[in-house]
Amino acid sequence: MISWNNLDTLNSYKELEKINKVSVKEVMSGEEGAKRAKEYVVPMAEGMSYNYAAKAVNEEVLQGLEKLAKEAALTEKFEALYNGEVINTGEKRLVLHQLTRGQLGNDVVAEGVNKRKFYTGEQKKIADFANKVHKGEITNAKGEKFTTVVQIGIGGSDLGPRAIYLALENWAKKTGNFKMEAKFISNVDPDDAAAVLASVDVAHSIFVLVSKSGTTLETLTNESFVKDALKNAGLDASKHMIAVTSETSPLAKSSDYLAAFFMDDYIGGRFSSCSAVGGAILSLAFGPDVFARFLAGAAEEDKLATNSNLRKNPAMLDALIGVYERNVLGYDCTAVLPYSQALSRFPAHLQQADMESNGKSVNRFGEPVNYKTGPVIFGEPGTNGQHSFYQLLHQGTDIIPLQFIGFKNSQIGTDVNIQGSTSQQKLCANVAAQIVAFACGKDDENNNKKFEGNRPSSIIIGDQLTPESMGALLSHFENKIMFQGFVWNVNSFDQEGVQLGKVLAKKVLAHETDGALKVYSDLLNI
Repeated sequence: MISWNNLDTLNSYKELEKINKVSVKEVMSGEEGAKRAKEYVVPMAEGMSYNYAAKAVNEEVLQGLEKLAKEAALTEKFEALYNGEVINTGEKRLVLHQLTRGQLGNDVVAEGVNKRKFYTGEQKKIADFANKVHKGEITNAKGEKFTTVVQIGIGGSDLGPRAIYLALENWAKKTGNFKMEAKFISNVDPDDAAAVLASVDVAHSIFVLVSKSGTTLETLTNESFVKDALKNAGLDASKHMIAVTSETSPLAKSSDYLAAFFMDDYIGGRFSSCSAVGGAILSLAFGPDVFARFLAGAAEEDKLATNSNLRKNPAMLDALIGVYERNVLGYDCTAVLPYSQALSRFPAHLQQADMESNGKSVNRFGEPVNYKTGPVIFGEPGTNGQHSFYQLLHQGTDIIPLQFIGFKNSQIGTDVNIQGSTSQQKLCANVAAQIVAFACGKDDENNNKKFEGNRPSSIIIGDQLTPESMGALLSHFENKIMFQGFVWNVNSFDQEGVQLGKVLAKKVLAHETDGALKVYSDLLNI
């Protein structure tokens, strides 16, 4: 029987608080720093590694985290999740996003349906559809091939698939796997849809409408915007649109769509990139084989997350170090800093995935908690951030833990040599320098030029960003979020916090307002 207890009731947490704090500046200086950089490493899938040498941990802290992992029963809770227990207590649902990319435990049957077969069945339907589009067997009304795919969705129906598409776009072009250009419409702001439609040839575009319920206000508004554009171009919208939805939604059997592909209530939007939500657009853009490779990378990383040995489980270790930083060291934020332009939107995806999951102030049973839970997540790619917010990271009054991601090789394989080094070498030199600069700092008589150091960081290092490594990256962070939710004893799989604003917005549109809500509505000319 698994016990679900608040963090501050665990003896291992109380012991962890008493352990002497580690100075990152001290342990990362000189030979000790060199030794740590080689030893504080955990292998990940696809040849990647998680290096946590520059974190504020030592052997004593790590042993304390091992005790916390055991007392919080993290391995057992993950096992319960992937074997189909009701983990989403807020909505009384299973949590099955890992199942979209591989079976970790027993067959999961819900409502008489084998869910693994359901997910793989939808993947096959999507693959068949995408292949027919690529071969020209499914065309526009004139019998011409589609050249562009546009996803209409918001939140988890946009951020994850968009981040993954951008991550693999240049790789696909370089390797001959680029089938169709992809665009995304998410914001209900009409300027978003208008800009996307102006950038594509609508006659040769296929649109993917993503809404689990079939009632998402922003998505249906943008669908109407797109349908008007198709109609104005003299096109039959039903020949240009497909739906990704639930089997019970009003979109499921509508004649307004060329085809419908299904998801279910057991996969939350922010965890849906490996389902039909990401599968449709990524299979159309890159081909089903590339999407399958992406899933394979995620599946391999999921397997590592089942390991009960904390030091061989990169996602669990990353999660517990994050809990230590949040609850013992008192750090409020985490910056995700990928030194890869291809990952330009990955921090935005993790922002939603993490903050929507663990931004909770009550536990799994609806009781207020007396400790900090999810941190603020933000980030930008590569050296862009260095010329933006790194000033505060280096010399600001707050210490913000840093999560770097770097690759030894670029995706495109071509480069220039300037002043004795290539662009990729310069990129990698910057991330190596930043890790040490943040950790060790620099003394100077001029306080304006003094760097205190002691800024903790970790780095995930890979050979190259490929479909497999992208899948592994996604899995790592999804599982990190899951483990942290387990430790904090919150329900990471609902998101009631997004509902109140939606309810009030509907009142505004129905002109059922008073007080401040009416004043702001009038000021905005609604």
